[in-house]
Amino acid sequence: MSEAPVALITGGAKRIGAALCRRFHEGGYRILLHYGTSSDAAEALANELNRKTPDSCFSIQADLNQLNDVRQLADTATRQWGRVDLLINNASSFYPTPITDCNEQHWDDLMGSNAKAPLFLSQALAPSLAERQGAIINFADIHAEKPMAGHSIYNMAKAANVMLTKSLAMELAPDIRVNGIAPGAILWPEGGEENSTVLAKIPLQRCGGEAPICQAAWYLAEQAPYTTGQVLAIDGGRSLHM
Repeated sequence: MSEAPVALITGGAKRIGAALCRRFHEGGYRILLHYGTSSDAAEALANELNRKTPDSCFSIQADLNQLNDVRQLADTATRQWGRVDLLINNASSFYPTPITDCNEQHWDDLMGSNAKAPLFLSQALAPSLAERQGAIINFADIHAEKPMAGHSIYNMAKAANVMLTKSLAMELAPDIRVNGIAPGAILWPEGGEENSTVLAKIPLQRCGGEAPICQAAWYLAEQAPYTTGQVLAIDGGRSLHM
């Protein structure tokens, strides 16, 4: 694994983040697994991947709402194996913020994880990524273009994420490709049941699951050398008539 490429995946301990870690590990990457508070899940996943391939996964804790933590995350990631080839900004806060109840803390949290942290993490890792002709993948949302009721700050944060993707694609070219993925209904909330109202609005009439997201990320990282500044909607057609 000494010459294997290295991917930093934020929010990599659970759900889509964990699936991305497994997919890129299977594809031959060494994984820098960032987590915020899910230490047990992160340790379990790192152990799982290291059992398959020794010294192939390293977990790093950081609070993405703290700029010092973001910079330390980038520094630790770069020093671990001396390179970072791929950054996947997957970590995201998500919850409703009705206009009657939203506050500055909600703003700082949602804008921080969805826009501020991806920006400054990309900035800090740009030299290493450029050296490897690497790539950045940001996780946006279909609601960046068509808002979800009661989620104004989240909608705004993901819209900022989309513009970040397009802006960085221009600024970091030609050495770094920057693209995004905008998921629709992929996984139901933990402990939640299937939502028939949501399914009725999806032309493909089903929840997507982890595999289509992992396939899209692998494509953008490994099979799209002439693609940058794009945001792929992986939503079963939901955005056609939201």
